Amino acid sequence: MDIRQYIATKRQQIDTALERYLPEDESTLAEHIKAMRYSIFAGGKRVRPILCLAAAEAVKDFNNEFPDSVMLSACALECIHTYSLIHDDLPAMDDDDLRRGMPTNHMVYGEACAILAGDSLLTYAFDLLSRDVRETIPAHDRLTIISLISRAVGPEGMVGGQFLDLTHEGKEAQYTMLRDIHSRKTGALITASVQTGGVLGSSSPEQFKALTRYGIQIGLAFQIVDDLLNVEGTEEQLGKAAGSDAARNKATYPALFGVDKTRKKAQEALQEALATLDDFDERADRLRDLARYVVSRKR
Repeated sequence: MDIRQYIATKRQQIDTALERYLPEDESTLAEHIKAMRYSIFAGGKRVRPILCLAAAEAVKDFNNEFPDSVMLSACALECIHTYSLIHDDLPAMDDDDLRRGMPTNHMVYGEACAILAGDSLLTYAFDLLSRDVRETIPAHDRLTIISLISRAVGPEGMVGGQFLDLTHEGKEAQYTMLRDIHSRKTGALITASVQTGGVLGSSSPEQFKALTRYGIQIGLAFQIVDDLLNVEGTEEQLGKAAGSDAARNKATYPALFGVDKTRKKAQEALQEALATLDDFDERADRLRDLARYVVSRKR
């Protein structure tokens, strides 16, 4: 199975689980739930939950059959990521009309409903993470996962990165600030996704440290490539407006280093990510392939 087949298979598993876990469009909250599901099922790549599953597989043989405790965590990560996209697209933030080739949530349901849909997805993620199911993970591991993800999402991570990103629009950003913005805004949740997989697979302390380093590097590579695609990609490829970073004068790698040097930095992050897995066996090959995929992707 090549990496694209692997991604397609895991994406199907995640989509099936999301269909099972998310509320249905019924009752007096039907419109609200529709707004939540609209963005969840708008064609996401599922990178974060797939990284979670691949990291779990790197340290434990699940034989492609994940218990509910693992899938609940993967789905929670996707709910959080989708919430961040809904809010990121809002008029007060990046003011985007398209996401994944479809109208953004606020364009379909209105700004207030979009905000609430994002709020519910974020909160619902922690409902999923705390559920008791058969083959549940130990309470200590569950608390560890909730702690890792909540830190990655809050002021130390994604939300803090969003704030820095917004407040540095139109300003000349130094490399240290650029790295800080990206490591928080994008890298923190990607790293937490890999760490979550490690905990779910009962990784050793040494494996967990290596997976954390891998997550940091793959998160960096992901955002560098996102910056490049915003410069070089088309609206059709990206599913949203191209060139929006330059139009808003955002702090990005191409703006600071130029396209060629940025491409080199993506390759450097890839090599560092691969090096963190040197002590893992072939079960980590999917993580290695995912790292290469992240850097070579076109959307």
